[in-house]
Amino acid sequence: MLTTPQAVSSPGRLPSWRTRDLPQECLLLRIFIGEADEYRRRPLYKAIVLRARELKLAGATVLRGPMGFGRSHHLHNANILRLSLDLPMIVEIVDTPDTIQEFLPELRKMMRRGLITMERAQIIRYQH
Repeated sequence: MLTTPQAVSSPGRLPSWRTRDLPQECLLLRIFIGEADEYRRRPLYKAIVLRARELKLAGATVLRGPMGFGRSHHLHNANILRLSLDLPMIVEIVDTPDTIQEFLPELRKMMRRGLITMERAQIIRYQH
């Protein structure tokens, strides 16, 4: 079960998050959404990353795509003549298979549409 992380702090310092090691074999969760997608009046990509951080997943990154299309085949494109307000966004999260599986119900609560993929990831280095 996912738990909320514990912050470590000392007087006069901001809390620092405890880190953990990852095994060599993990999963990469890739979430394809639109920039305009929202969850509780917040950009969905931001809500996903903040929830993953709150639940102490190993890491998350948001990538913004200059062009893409999905199931509807509607082209989302960033060009000078027509700036799209709904560019493709990809959220990537890496963690252990069990932790990723436990996070999926959280995603299902937040997402009304989009694509979620999962693939094996070999961890080469995970250091701060």
